Amino acid sequence: MQLGFVSAILPELSLDEVAASARASGYSCVEVMCWPPSRPDRRYAGVTHLDVTDFTPARADDVHALMAVHGVSISSLGYYPNALGADRAEATRAAEHIRKVIRAASLLGLGRMTTFIGRDHTLSVEDNWPRFRETWIPLVEYAEDQGIRIGIENCPMIFTADEWPGGKNLASSPAIWRRMFAEIPSLHLGLNYDPSHMVWQQMDYLQPIREFADRLVHVHAKDVRVDQRKLDEVGILAHPNLYHFPKLPGLGDVHWGRFFAALTDVGYAGPVCVEVEDRPYEGTLSLRQTALRQSAAYLRQFVVG
Repeated sequence: MQLGFVSAILPELSLDEVAASARASGYSCVEVMCWPPSRPDRRYAGVTHLDVTDFTPARADDVHALMAVHGVSISSLGYYPNALGADRAEATRAAEHIRKVIRAASLLGLGRMTTFIGRDHTLSVEDNWPRFRETWIPLVEYAEDQGIRIGIENCPMIFTADEWPGGKNLASSPAIWRRMFAEIPSLHLGLNYDPSHMVWQQMDYLQPIREFADRLVHVHAKDVRVDQRKLDEVGILAHPNLYHFPKLPGLGDVHWGRFFAALTDVGYAGPVCVEVEDRPYEGTLSLRQTALRQSAAYLRQFVVG
């Protein structure tokens, strides 16, 4: 396994500075954010550490040389838009940029890119399904042609008023993953698995590792604390932000020893990238870098290799 982090937490740094920070903090890889240059429309979005808009083989060589200086690799190219959103023009632009990220990942020889499926949050799963097929069958075919596996993060994206009630990511549960993978059997569609989203949805976060072992493309290491007192007050039908809080690994409810045991049991040997979304650590660059160092020190006891 390779221990890394998601670069979105360091938006003010260049790729060179991100790689230097990774090396200094004890990481061997980075999931590099590749949003099209723009203003962010939500937290952790709009971060462009690598602009893939007009990516070329020469640019790929430059990126390899830069990362080699620091002895750090790229685990994946990440871009997390809504390619099934209600705004068709915006969704089309997102799908087109996903293609560019896939192409750049291929030129870099990475083997993977990471993203969301997306969803029209105003519609049911069933009513989203035709759009899923229309958008993702050709995207996965393109990824297969490029030799890239797509890792879909399992975050429901249901944390803000404009994401209510259905959330903006269809791929939020094992039942939906089974249906997705039956619809698109290619192993070039898989998971960027984050256990924290299973915890606050009150689902088993270990069993999916075993069931979907062949679909594990990439893994996020983010913890979460469910405040039982607040949950008892509002119930699970309330807005998730009223009772759940993302935390650094080791500060929440994920049992990381069992989690890594399950990963090693199924033979997973890929990247595990810390995703910092712990608000008490977000106030300054120094605090966010402290969060990365603290997370690396904690997780090193579990990482094989």
